[in-house]
Amino acid sequence: MVFGRERIEYKTSDQVRLMRRAGLVVADTLAAVRAAARPGLTTAELDAVAARSIEEAGASPSFLGYHGFPGVICTSVNEEVIHGIPGDRVLAAGDLVSIDCGAIVEGWHGDSAVSFVLGADGALDHKLPDDELAAAGADLADVALVRATEAGMWAGIAALASAKRLNAVGEAVEAAVEMAGEFVGTEYGIVEEYVGHGIGSAMHQPPDVHNYKTSGAGPRLRPGMCLAVEPMITRGGAETRVLEDDWTVVTTDGSRAAHWEHSTAITEDGIVVLTAVDGGAERLDVFGVQPVDLG
Repeated sequence: MVFGRERIEYKTSDQVRLMRRAGLVVADTLAAVRAAARPGLTTAELDAVAARSIEEAGASPSFLGYHGFPGVICTSVNEEVIHGIPGDRVLAAGDLVSIDCGAIVEGWHGDSAVSFVLGADGALDHKLPDDELAAAGADLADVALVRATEAGMWAGIAALASAKRLNAVGEAVEAAVEMAGEFVGTEYGIVEEYVGHGIGSAMHQPPDVHNYKTSGAGPRLRPGMCLAVEPMITRGGAETRVLEDDWTVVTTDGSRAAHWEHSTAITEDGIVVLTAVDGGAERLDVFGVQPVDLG
């Protein structure tokens, strides 16, 4: 383990493989939570699903107890951007739900987040045609927001494959979100108060990974860096505030928000998305990027 500028932690190949194991636990847990989500369930019940999934994998939750956080996952609904505390809130059809999850394997972290619109029978697949989603009762503006946020994340991750400096990630995220907004005739808000981060032996490490253009170039991208790219996008303004629970971040104007995140490693041979089951192959293909095989 070597530290350099900004105390960035550079991982060995073996450490990246451990992070891949943690990342797959997170991927499986998010899939389990998404499959369980349906109207009438509370966010605490989703938290219980996540707790069982992580425990059965022999891992530990990253979030539980982190600076006193009381949940295994963050459950943010509608105008809640991030850090929603699981509790007695009952989910309803039409809700826009964001789930953020972290897990630890042998001291190494994985961190990922997904967003989805909840239909009458469960989470809706935002890849389905609009007419099918509308028939299922989805607000297509919410679906477009989910798609735009995910597209921004993948654009930012793809930038890691060829960029020299970290600022390229924020530029790619912002450009993709703006393009998605133009496609549906709206202007999205990109939250700037909360950003992505380095990840490894701690869940949050330097450097900050911005989701928007910055004036500085940022640190040089080097093999051994592991970074969480996580745009938070709203249907309205980008301003946020924190509720009285000192955790839940909501949009100031009450507009709905979506949140996507993946942890990605830069290796000598290329990048790999540690929290994607396929390493990112499907979504990175459109950018001409092939993730490396960690073996």
